[in-house]
Amino acid sequence: MAQYFVIHPENPQTRLVQQSVEILLGGGVIAYPTDSSYALGCILGNKQAQERIREIRGVDESRHFTLVCRNLAELASYAQVDNSQFRLLKANTPGRYTFLLKATKEVPRRLQHPKRSTVGLRVPQHAVTLAILEALNQPLLSMTLSLLGEEEPLNEAWEIRDRLERQVDLVIDAGACLATPTTVIDLTGEAPQLIRLGAGDPKPFGL
Repeated sequence: MAQYFVIHPENPQTRLVQQSVEILLGGGVIAYPTDSSYALGCILGNKQAQERIREIRGVDESRHFTLVCRNLAELASYAQVDNSQFRLLKANTPGRYTFLLKATKEVPRRLQHPKRSTVGLRVPQHAVTLAILEALNQPLLSMTLSLLGEEEPLNEAWEIRDRLERQVDLVIDAGACLATPTTVIDLTGEAPQLIRLGAGDPKPFGL
C-alpha cells in the first residue's frame, strides 16, 4: 500500500521531504507533482524501480526516461551543452520543458537513445520537487504519469492513490497539477526542433 504525504506546495515540510527521499533511496517509486503534470520517479541506478514505472505506464524500453535536475549546473553534468545551448537553457529554466541533449558519460547507456546518444533532461519549477531533489542530491529518473489508453496525464493525488496504491510506494499530494506534459525541444541540431507541444511556450525557441 502506498504511503500518502500531504506536502505544502510552496513551503514543503522538511520532515516529509526527507521521508520521501528515504523512500526513493530505499528503492521506491513515487508519484510526485511538477509544474506540468504529475510524474513517476525513482533514483538513477535502480533498474527494478525503472521496470516498475514502465509496467505502470504500459510502455517498453523504447520509451525513454527523463532526468529531472534541481538546477542548470546539475543538468550540465549529464548533458553536453555548448554556449548557444547554455544561453537558451539559462533563459528558460526552470520551466515546463524537457530538452533533448547529447548525453555525457555520467548517463548510463541504457538510458540514452540507442542511436543518437541523447537524453531528455528538465529543471522543474515546483517547490516540492525542487526540495526533494535538493535533499536527494541527485536527479530523479522520471516519466509523466500517463496511463495506457488515456489521453491526459493524471493530475489529482487522491485519484492517483485510488488507482495506483498497490503499484507505487508513495503518492505526494501538493494540490492539483496541470493535466499537460512538458513541451519537448530537441537542442542537438543547428536550430531547436519541437518534438512535442505541451505546457511550455515554444516561442522563446523560435518555434
